[in-house]
Amino acid sequence: MDPSRAFLKDVKRVVVKVGTAVVTRPDGKLALGRLGSICEQVKALLEDCIEVIFVTSGAVGVGRQKLRHQRLMNSSFLDLQKPQIELDGKPCAAVGQSGLMALYDSLFSQDSTGIFWDNDSLAALLALELKADLLILLSDVEGLYTGPPSDPRSKLIHTYLKEKHDDMVTFGEKSRVGRGGMTAKVYAAWNAASAGIPVIISSGYTADSLQKVIRGDHVGTLFHKDAHLWVPVKETSARQMAIAARDASRRLQALSSSVRQKILLDVADALEKHQDLILVENEIDKRLALQSGTAKALIDRLSLKPGKIAHLAESLRRLALMKEPIGEVINKTEVAEGLILEKTTSSLGVILVVFESRPDALVQIASLAIRSGNGLLLKGGKEATHSNAILHKVITEALPKKVGGDLIGLVTSRDEIPDLLKLADVIDLVIPRGSNRLVSEIKESTKIPVLGHADGVCHVYVDKAADIEKASRIVLDSKVDYPAACNAMETLLVHKDLVHGEGLQKLTFALQSAGVILYGGAKVAEVLKTPKAAQFHHEYSSLACTVEIVDDVHAAIEHIHEHGSGHTDCIVTEDQETANLFLNHVDSAAVFHNASTRFCDGARFGLGAEVGISTSRIHARGPVGVEGLLTTRWLLRGTGQVVDGDRGVLYLHKDLPVESEPFVRNSVNAIMDVPIITNGEVSQASVHNVSLTKIPISNNTNGCVFSNVVASPT
Repeated sequence: MDPSRAFLKDVKRVVVKVGTAVVTRPDGKLALGRLGSICEQVKALLEDCIEVIFVTSGAVGVGRQKLRHQRLMNSSFLDLQKPQIELDGKPCAAVGQSGLMALYDSLFSQDSTGIFWDNDSLAALLALELKADLLILLSDVEGLYTGPPSDPRSKLIHTYLKEKHDDMVTFGEKSRVGRGGMTAKVYAAWNAASAGIPVIISSGYTADSLQKVIRGDHVGTLFHKDAHLWVPVKETSARQMAIAARDASRRLQALSSSVRQKILLDVADALEKHQDLILVENEIDKRLALQSGTAKALIDRLSLKPGKIAHLAESLRRLALMKEPIGEVINKTEVAEGLILEKTTSSLGVILVVFESRPDALVQIASLAIRSGNGLLLKGGKEATHSNAILHKVITEALPKKVGGDLIGLVTSRDEIPDLLKLADVIDLVIPRGSNRLVSEIKESTKIPVLGHADGVCHVYVDKAADIEKASRIVLDSKVDYPAACNAMETLLVHKDLVHGEGLQKLTFALQSAGVILYGGAKVAEVLKTPKAAQFHHEYSSLACTVEIVDDVHAAIEHIHEHGSGHTDCIVTEDQETANLFLNHVDSAAVFHNASTRFCDGARFGLGAEVGISTSRIHARGPVGVEGLLTTRWLLRGTGQVVDGDRGVLYLHKDLPVESEPFVRNSVNAIMDVPIITNGEVSQASVHNVSLTKIPISNNTNGCVFSNVVASPT
């Protein structure tokens, strides 16, 4: 059920109003089939013990058709040659009312009763008078649109907010056969909703439209007095969202380490406090995924459980207690006498992450952004819409006001992604988590650096010198522990010498006993009579894998390089020389010896959490934790030195010991202002006793802060 429609489960009395366009056909005659369908739906609601008050339009259309027919029958040939005056609505309504009522009386006479009126406003007044729980206005369109429904640029408004949509909506002509139209419906709906009666305008052309509304499906346009709590009044553009995240990140960086730690602890507490609400929203996503035929492997990734929430909260607490990442002095150099240079860690700025339908990923990514002092923009998979929305709400509401919820923005539409990818001046890094195709599309669409996370085609190679019992445990865990994970084994490579003994049989028997479906390469398919694998580069993300025989470790390495994704690969062997050969030559982000591929994880590596597992070769590779979301900057402290053509300066470039205590950034902000970076240059700064001219720098992620130094352009 759509969360904004949760009140529908308590509905016991409904007013249903059908418009003239629903009652009649385009030629003005009664739409008997459609009316019959609606009456059947009303009867179904009555059988569910829901009281229905049925309000109908259509008398004008029916009367006009009847009077036209009578006028035609009573007119002479000469009369028909004269211009025909359009019949007035009032006499048409008077004539048509009795016929329409007789029709409804016939349709409802068997097992139901009803009261009938004509007019949208009357339906609203009736709903108020009878204290109905819901008013349904059926029309010939799906609901209220931002423009003419026939215009492909028009969008359906699912929840109406007067402050937002009143000036946006363009109303067309009145009803083609009645006296009202959408303007009348909106007016009536708004009045009823303001008085406390929820209203939904939906299509009367759908066979089960009433049932869809009562079920709480995401259909039609909802009018509700609390709509302002669900719909933002003001739209935020992609640029505004990114700038707001950047500004909030700077406020976050200015806080002390202990305050930033407390923020993470508060977020962890909030997740546990709102666990029940989170699980309810997650159940909605899972139900919708099942209804749409989503694969079981994807539903498994989508699923959240009470233990998962507790695990996420605990990972946030561990992350909070880790060493302060911002402002750590990496190295310290005495450039010249009294001129000290420090290279320190620094936040990147604003990160855009496009991730798959895994709600737990949102929590991990958000926690890493907070710990590393970065602003964050998130776009999750549509299958996790409700889960992502509630998790985002819980996390941002736990942030202190001095930082603000804008630190983490949730992008709700794919249409916003192209605009965000153009913001190279505001967004500093894009991390797409998904297929190679997604990564490639994003790389081709942006000038922003991209940290790619490709497919997880992970291999386990069982060498001839392997302990088969140990190998069976590793292979089984790599595949079965969490088949949908990106670090799960997708291909098992077995040394040819294990085919004739019991090695291959034991390994495949263990997998099949656990319910794993095996697909063979050319050699295995012939030996084990398994179905042939369509291709070796395939991520099953389920209880299935490919098995193939290789001649030796060199052949295994060659196979991995040709068909793997550079994610995680493992060798199982007791021969240390062979193991070292594999470890040193396999070109993947993570290479293991005698350990399950499932260990390739930020939390298991001790990183606290991970934003993803990168298969890129620049900036960060493998599980990307806090360190992967940092860059560096230079701090130079002097005593009045000037360059002056390097005359009179004796350069020492002497390495100095680095203090164990990390540099606290907010103490610097109390002494000096961080320079303002615009278009790749430091344009101004206020520091103690220093003259600073423009210093070109390569990008917005590295900067320089000087004290007591005069700098000249290089």
